Amino acid sequence: MVVGVSKGFEKRLQLVGVGYRAMLEGRDLLLNLGFSHPIRMTIPEGLQVKVEDNTRIAVSGYDKCAIGEFAAAIRKWRPPEPYKGKGVRYADEVVRRKEGKAGKKK
Repeated sequence: MVVGVSKGFEKRLQLVGVGYRAMLEGRDLLLNLGFSHPIRMTIPEGLQVKVEDNTRIAVSGYDKCAIGEFAAAIRKWRPPEPYKGKGVRYADEVVRRKEGKAGKKK
């Protein structure tokens, strides 16, 4: 908690996919993740959210647990899938890719 107050904690998320966008609207985070409607998430008190060039989200604050929970709630809408790698992933996350059907012929 001392580190949180003095330096602060931060989690970075990245949106990978055609048409996947994020934007801030007041205290709400608007996510377009391929659904027929945009997802509106209210940012909890004590957290700051920055959106950089529509595909990167930075969640920061002093409470490490609240940051992790909010970042996980964002990621839960579209976790990264193993075939094309689309979805919401953490910036330092490595997604293992699968070959698919055509890769087994040789």
